[in-house]
Amino acid sequence: MKQIIKISILLFCVYFIASCGGKRVNTGVTANTTITFKVWGNCDMCKDRIEEALQVDGIRTSDWNKDSKILTASFDSTIISRDKIEKNIAAVGHDTENQNAEVGAYADLPECCKYEKKK
Repeated sequence: MKQIIKISILLFCVYFIASCGGKRVNTGVTANTTITFKVWGNCDMCKDRIEEALQVDGIRTSDWNKDSKILTASFDSTIISRDKIEKNIAAVGHDTENQNAEVGAYADLPECCKYEKKK
């Protein structure tokens, strides 16, 4: 009987070690990032332009709300940074919290898309 108990304990230990050995430990570090920030604009054409500027490698999703002026973007931070995301938006004529729109790009916006520039 003691022999059966010893074998059972040994088999349980082997099973436990084997089942845990191949699992990855979650370190809490992830490349998946979601951010929100303000982007100036007015209309659905602005929405299309802003979101199209973010159709680049590394960005998974982007959604700009024309009423709140808030952009939500999910991206892989090992491929693209928040700074680069804001620069892409500024390049098509829209101010963000940390970037001013490029002067020529803002000037080329349709009249309905020209917003009151941030101070």
